[in-house]
Amino acid sequence: MIKHWGSFFGGAPGNRGTRLSPVPLTLPGKVIAVGSSNSTQYALLANGRLYAWGLGTRGQLGDGQLQNSFRTPVRVRFPAGVRIAWLPDDAMPYDSGLAVDTHDRVWAWGQNSGGEFCLGNTKSYATPVRVPFRHVTALAGASNHAIYDAAGTVWACGQNVAGDLGTGHSAGTTRPERVAGLDGSAVTRLVASFANSGALLSDGEYFNWGYNADGQLGNGHRGHASGVPVRVRLPHPVTYVAQGGSLWHNGQTLVILTDGSLWSWGDNQAGALGTGTRQSQARPVQFRSPPGVRYVRLATGSETSYAISSGGRVYAWGVSGVGQVGNGHPRTMLDPVVIARRATSISSTANNVVISLGARRTASHTHKHHHPPAHHRKRKARQ
Repeated sequence: MIKHWGSFFGGAPGNRGTRLSPVPLTLPGKVIAVGSSNSTQYALLANGRLYAWGLGTRGQLGDGQLQNSFRTPVRVRFPAGVRIAWLPDDAMPYDSGLAVDTHDRVWAWGQNSGGEFCLGNTKSYATPVRVPFRHVTALAGASNHAIYDAAGTVWACGQNVAGDLGTGHSAGTTRPERVAGLDGSAVTRLVASFANSGALLSDGEYFNWGYNADGQLGNGHRGHASGVPVRVRLPHPVTYVAQGGSLWHNGQTLVILTDGSLWSWGDNQAGALGTGTRQSQARPVQFRSPPGVRYVRLATGSETSYAISSGGRVYAWGVSGVGQVGNGHPRTMLDPVVIARRATSISSTANNVVISLGARRTASHTHKHHHPPAHHRKRKARQ
């Protein structure tokens, strides 16, 4: 079973399907992973089938139709024999869906208006199509761009807003281009938001690139975007990262380090950094979980952030104008509040969030390349 809250938007103006507190949704099988875009949410079942709900007018439900389905999950229609192994949980592109099958191939469906599917066009697809990569081990997308780690090389496609493709120039592309400066680096996780992207390396170093008006790059500067990856200086290696942001003048990154400490940077006008203030930060600052609570997973949307504790509780803080916090009140919360229990995975994009509930099992058990939980990954010390 899953629970979801917040609001969908995309296509026609306005928010749709708004829920101020978690709403349960039953799927026809055991859920092992969840994913989200601005308009749609996804649940992967243990049998490899993928279901979607939310807006569908751009084909983002993947069922061949162009209709919305807020209350009833519909099955995403992959070609016969395709079994999905895992989903990107940080974000998916605007009005689009992405998934990786058991042969490490990426499938995409929905709007594709920036060419983020890397197919050489900007056509929409109402059912999944193959993206031209093999041996994919990480991917993420947001707005009109996407990044893919295929056979050890990170590629980017899309509109290239504020340098978020990381290719070193300002031109967009509908064909794969290499992200600059990451060749030879082992990437364990990719993240993306409105005009930013990021890569977590196997040694715990974290790089991000793109928009920087409010310190989103974490390099101590504001106002100078970067079209190439910039390393964020932190006191210990990173084990987990989440990136959010959906418009100009928002956007933030949150990380967990090997010593268990929590750090964040970027825009903070609604308290999404978790520091209990509204002061934006151009360098990483430490924030803390409630006393006695250890966060093991993070997620963040437009201006709202989330964490799953070691006991499976979901905490939320930040803006809540359309229910993003999930505590039933449309007001900003600077301190974390408990929203749900027994969570096993979480995904948040823009104004919505979805969690899976039940026994502690994730998609990493079904796909050898999908990054396992942070506490199971070995990290070498930073030199």
